[in-house]
Amino acid sequence: MHAKDTKRPAVLIVEDEPLLRMDAVDMIQDAGFKTYDAPSADAAIEIIGSHDDIGILFTDIDMPGSMDGLKLAEYVRAGWPSVKILIASGVIGVGDEEMPEGSKFYAKPYATSLIIDDLRTLIAQDEINSRL
Repeated sequence: MHAKDTKRPAVLIVEDEPLLRMDAVDMIQDAGFKTYDAPSADAAIEIIGSHDDIGILFTDIDMPGSMDGLKLAEYVRAGWPSVKILIASGVIGVGDEEMPEGSKFYAKPYATSLIIDDLRTLIAQDEINSRL
């Protein structure tokens, strides 16, 4: 990681399928981001509550536990409004009205380059906003 990259927010990846979670972690780490990962929304809530460097949530929708990825995204939006939210799923037809404000949806399988480009765009937007 470059010195300027140390200010990048960490990405919390929430995916119940271990291989998909490992692939997402590798993809995002290779792009220069620090990551945390969780197999469920319950575990993600514990992690985000104990790490103040998390600035982006990247979650699957369909997961076991007390809530799915959409409910997790709503919970994070309410508790940590500055956290950017990316939601992925093989479920087709998730409408904007079902997603928390400001979040973005990716249909699986998604292009790795699209996720990385969007992560970088989110970071660049935050850097611009912090200078204003």
